[in-house]
Amino acid sequence: MAQKAATTSKSTDMGEAPGLYIHVPFCVTKCPYCDFYSVTDFSAKDAWLHALQAEMDLYRHDFGPFETLYIGGGTPTMLSDRDLDDLFHGLHTHFSLCTDCEITIEANPDDITEDKLVFLRSLGVNRLSMGVQSFEENELRFLKRRHTAAGAEKALSLARKAGFTNFGIDLMYGLPGQTDEGWLKTLRTALAFEPTHLSCYELTFEETTALGKMKIAGQIASLTEEEGRGLFLLTSRFLQEHGFIHYEISNFARGDEYCSRHNRKYWRHAPYLGLGPAAHSFQHGVRWWNYRSIEQYCKAAKRGLKPVEGSETLSPGQLRLERLFLGLRTRDGVTMDDAFGESPSEMLLSQIRASGLATIRRNRIIPTVKGFLVADRLPLMFPD
Repeated sequence: MAQKAATTSKSTDMGEAPGLYIHVPFCVTKCPYCDFYSVTDFSAKDAWLHALQAEMDLYRHDFGPFETLYIGGGTPTMLSDRDLDDLFHGLHTHFSLCTDCEITIEANPDDITEDKLVFLRSLGVNRLSMGVQSFEENELRFLKRRHTAAGAEKALSLARKAGFTNFGIDLMYGLPGQTDEGWLKTLRTALAFEPTHLSCYELTFEETTALGKMKIAGQIASLTEEEGRGLFLLTSRFLQEHGFIHYEISNFARGDEYCSRHNRKYWRHAPYLGLGPAAHSFQHGVRWWNYRSIEQYCKAAKRGLKPVEGSETLSPGQLRLERLFLGLRTRDGVTMDDAFGESPSEMLLSQIRASGLATIRRNRIIPTVKGFLVADRLPLMFPD
């Protein structure tokens, strides 16, 4: 069985240790709302695992010790114990992990058994992200989820029993026919399992998905802006009343120590390496992304090439703008330097305070919950 490699945390030239993401591109079924790259044909699974090991080898000297590891997809928990053991063995052979590394795996409730959870803990996994989406049977059927409400509740109970003290639940609101009270019932059910983290997303209709095509055809409608706003504020108020920190637009944690350390790297412009088809990476102001095709990904790795489809080098101005867009999605906010580039006038600061969209604390611009609602437009408040 793979053993955990450990080193002390080491800062990078970006000021923060890097994160590592592994994309598992396989799902038993494809959810009609999901736009992430995945396939339901498992025939290339062994070739993907082999290519993943080859890609690890190509990057083994490019990043320092990783402070976070996130295994997402797709559905990572559909992999067999042997597949997961091979994956972790490759990770520890090619890379170093910090001693306090946050190791997260996305889990489908239908894959969860007591034995599976014990095995995941033996690999060093210390955080679960459970893709529940709903505890209502009609909503689960609409979303074409594999699990039932009872199955989700059993999986969460097993996670607690197996000793996972840090786990999150993904939930979705804005479903057809869902009422405010129905959504609150879902939140109350989730809280009964004492999760340390909740991700609450409004159902979106990406054009390439099955639901997106239904919307285009007029067969289904999304929430109005006012309806979406109401559910967002209801969610934030309810979870904050129950002890959660609203630390990013869609994410809530029971305390700072339970905020997703890995996702924070994306929002803070820290370096990260993404391995697997369609995975993205960022380092030294350069972003690159892999082929969104298992076939092309495996073909490149077989030839000893990094399976990179494209890249971009961001200018100082682009980096600043990204820091604004990403930072203003979180309760960390952005520095005054990033926001203004120079000392702002007192009049401008007064306008920001009066807007109710942000506050100013310790030389940082911090968005309010009201500001989260218009996060994509907040950067327009600041000069170019």
